[in-house]
Amino acid sequence: MERSRSIIVTSDASGAQQAARQGFLVMIVDVIDMSTTLESALEAGAIAVLGASPDETRAPVKVDPQRVGEYAAQIARSHQTGIILVSEPRVGSDQDRQQRCQKVIKGIETAGGIVEAILPNLGAETPRMLDMRDKVVVAVTDTGGVAYDAAFIESPRVITGTVARTYRHRGLEPALRAVARAHQEWGDACGLAVVAASRNSMEDILAAQFIANLMLKEED
Repeated sequence: MERSRSIIVTSDASGAQQAARQGFLVMIVDVIDMSTTLESALEAGAIAVLGASPDETRAPVKVDPQRVGEYAAQIARSHQTGIILVSEPRVGSDQDRQQRCQKVIKGIETAGGIVEAILPNLGAETPRMLDMRDKVVVAVTDTGGVAYDAAFIESPRVITGTVARTYRHRGLEPALRAVARAHQEWGDACGLAVVAASRNSMEDILAAQFIANLMLKEED
């Protein structure tokens, strides 16, 4: 396999932003639950998945959820489909979740997209709540969504990955799917940056390292 580019592990929105700025393909790993939710959405037939910051964030980096919303709407319109938002709190009303997504919603509506539903961020369980086939799914979340958004400002080369049980896969399969996606999306990126969405989450850190190690083994 012809590969001479770097594979690094970093963390947080600031790490995601810096890696994107340096030309890396960025993989956001937020095991509980953003990247697991989005992996499950893809398995349920979603045509595209994205992440975005909620309206309020304490991250020390620039984010632009309205821009992500506009991009989601462009994809949805090109496929003549709708958009499903995934938000927090996990336990709460749709109105509570909607309140945290106003900037994303504004972007979607500005670009002519339609929000069909707002679901809780529950990992493998989220796609069981609504048919996601042929939909665009945007996860508006505090850690993974913010990290994705921060990277997306610098470059559209942002993907997600997980090691957790998903809608259709378990065991090693989710991690192998993350590796396969990285190879598929690598393109002209200078390398792959696997980003643990939060340095305070041992799940994210260990998962990011695990995915990076799988990639490195394939490089040997």
